Amino acid sequence: MAEYKRFNFLSIIGLFLLLVFCPVLVAQEFALQRPKTYTHKEEIVGWVMSEKLDGIRAYWDGSKLFTRKGFALYPPPWFVKNFPSFELDGELWSKRGEFELIQSIVLDKKPGDGWEKISYNIFEVPNGKGDFLSRLNRAKKWFETHKNIYIRFIPQLMIKGRSDLDEFFNEIESSGGEGVVVKNPKMPYHTGRTAHVLKVKKFADMEGVIIGSTPGKGKYKEMMGSLTLELKNGIVFKLGTGFTDQVRKKPPPPGTIVTFKCTGFTKNGIPKFASFLRVRQD
Repeated sequence: MAEYKRFNFLSIIGLFLLLVFCPVLVAQEFALQRPKTYTHKEEIVGWVMSEKLDGIRAYWDGSKLFTRKGFALYPPPWFVKNFPSFELDGELWSKRGEFELIQSIVLDKKPGDGWEKISYNIFEVPNGKGDFLSRLNRAKKWFETHKNIYIRFIPQLMIKGRSDLDEFFNEIESSGGEGVVVKNPKMPYHTGRTAHVLKVKKFADMEGVIIGSTPGKGKYKEMMGSLTLELKNGIVFKLGTGFTDQVRKKPPPPGTIVTFKCTGFTKNGIPKFASFLRVRQD
């Protein structure tokens, strides 16, 4: 009994020292801007629009790069050379249709030559002063005198009429782009989901957590047939389309977060015409 008490006491002391002296490994999501979905009812004349790039969102805190969920990124030193001491928000991107490649490059803890294909596409200066365009201009002026060939600024186009958005969206979609972001340029910086920043997409995209899978039948025999997902609101449904044969042969395990698209919901809250897009690792 004495030996047991001594072991238990030493275990408690060891746990205390571990918590005090070891760094916290759990990431904390940053308070950044997040868009709501455009409903076609908003008055957007006088706003600006830009392409919504399908890459990995990255937040520069003044010294390091992080994913939007707070996980550290490990770019080569030459990639972040001349980055400012103030904050930046942007997208790590190469070109349309390369999300999986981008993700594999930028989420690798051992950065390789693949980073040479990546650019940092700035769309916001968090906590900066002034309106949106003034905040962006601050970053533009910085990089005019602090050169970095991997820096891009996502073009912001003025919306003079609702038809401008329709034409721009059709152009982006027909070129294989993900969608468009529209933003009220007169607003000061603010965080969280806001009606002053809207995403325009033909399909809504959502995330769910894998809680199981179902074996395939017919041509998918001995492969995965569907994934069972749980949404944030507790709704559970089966996702069975949009997968490549490679994903069906080696499906992501339970606990993985995946992104899918849909065109609305049934009266029971089940996503309609849901189709798999990708695994989210950021």
